[in-house]
Amino acid sequence: MSSSIIRSQEQHKVFVASSDDSKICVVMVGLPARGKSLIAGKAMRYLAWVGIPAKVFNVGTYRRSNTPQPQATFFDPHNEEGERMRRAAAEMAVTDMINWFHDDKSKGVVAILDATNSTKERRKWIYERCRDADIETLFVESICDDEELIMNNILEVKTDSPDYQGQDPELAALDFRKRILNYEKAYETIDDNEKHYTYVKLINVGSTVIINQIKDYLSSRLVYYIQNLHIKPRSIWLSRHGESEYNLTGKIGGDSNISERGEAYARALPDLLRKSGIPPNTKIVIWTSTLRRTIQTARHLKAETGFEKLEWKALDELDSGVCDGLTYEQIAEKYPDDFKARDDDKYNYRYRGGESYRDVVIRLEPIIMELERSENVIIVTHQAVLRCIYAYFMNVPQEKSPWMEVPLHTLIKLTPRAYGTQETRFKADIPAVSTWRGKGTSAKHQEFPADKEEKTH
Repeated sequence: MSSSIIRSQEQHKVFVASSDDSKICVVMVGLPARGKSLIAGKAMRYLAWVGIPAKVFNVGTYRRSNTPQPQATFFDPHNEEGERMRRAAAEMAVTDMINWFHDDKSKGVVAILDATNSTKERRKWIYERCRDADIETLFVESICDDEELIMNNILEVKTDSPDYQGQDPELAALDFRKRILNYEKAYETIDDNEKHYTYVKLINVGSTVIINQIKDYLSSRLVYYIQNLHIKPRSIWLSRHGESEYNLTGKIGGDSNISERGEAYARALPDLLRKSGIPPNTKIVIWTSTLRRTIQTARHLKAETGFEKLEWKALDELDSGVCDGLTYEQIAEKYPDDFKARDDDKYNYRYRGGESYRDVVIRLEPIIMELERSENVIIVTHQAVLRCIYAYFMNVPQEKSPWMEVPLHTLIKLTPRAYGTQETRFKADIPAVSTWRGKGTSAKHQEFPADKEEKTH
């Protein structure tokens, strides 16, 4: 095994072991339309991205197996049959969650129980079930009285929630409003009587954060991540730099200028961004790396829009060490063992004197935190870095992320939603070479086929 891979794996062991071998159940708490599912999904993707096995257990999914599209009256606290069925769904979810933690194959570290968990009685029951199974609990309550944000969430739920699929959107929104009112009848916020619990309260999208009884490293890390989240509607745009002079010759790394076609893409980027759909009066911040090809690509975007632009060293391309400035053919000839080792385990392989994809993820973690605090951002950066950022938002497994195709001259728009991230791609009509190489394929540099069409997801 390559010494580069061994070093990277040892670093990963330290990284995961720092969680103190805790098993944690993150218990979401809050009324409907308060962003609980969005927070749960993001936390799960973040943990998987940094290598911590995590899974969301959504009680609504269990409930839908028996009651797929209930009306608001089902959630009335005085509806005894509805209460019985909702309790049964919660019991199934918690039982499956505990089994998942104790399954040697899953190696579960963090489970996220996504439900309203809106009464003290329900939270006490969850706490005791977890305590008896040697699982720590971390309650995360999202409180929001901002009507605009609540309405945005209702509008999203009526179109995206499985509870309302195929229904008239306006009737769905009306029913969902009634559902919220039913939950409000019995809702009990976490208070001083529950001070023995570990919890974090996010009030009005994190404008106020209350933290109680955080004891271990993994919980504190999770809380730090969660308190950086917001549930305001926004999009993130991702683009590689325009085709570079190194791209033309198949060389990796370096700090080359963009080519003539790369310059054409830089000039086309402002219009491509507009075509992607930007709400009126939306401010977008431009992020680039510190390397010339990204700065050159973003300069027309800044000049035409007047948007603020920031350069981040953490967004620089993966450091290819001694292979910097070489083509894949030259690497295969000069370092055949390394070329094979990288094909065998591309995520963990570290270039001699350089980085692995795992290293890039670790240095990108502060970028992700800042990105979660931000609203609308367009990131102009490099292939490996974009693969890592895209994998975070789209929950791509670590071992697959280094092999994803991220073509030049293509703008990717990501819009986080409660039930996943919506992706759309916009391809500029400007040719470019292909820098993608499939696993186990030839190291020979290939030109980008002129007739190849890029898919829009």
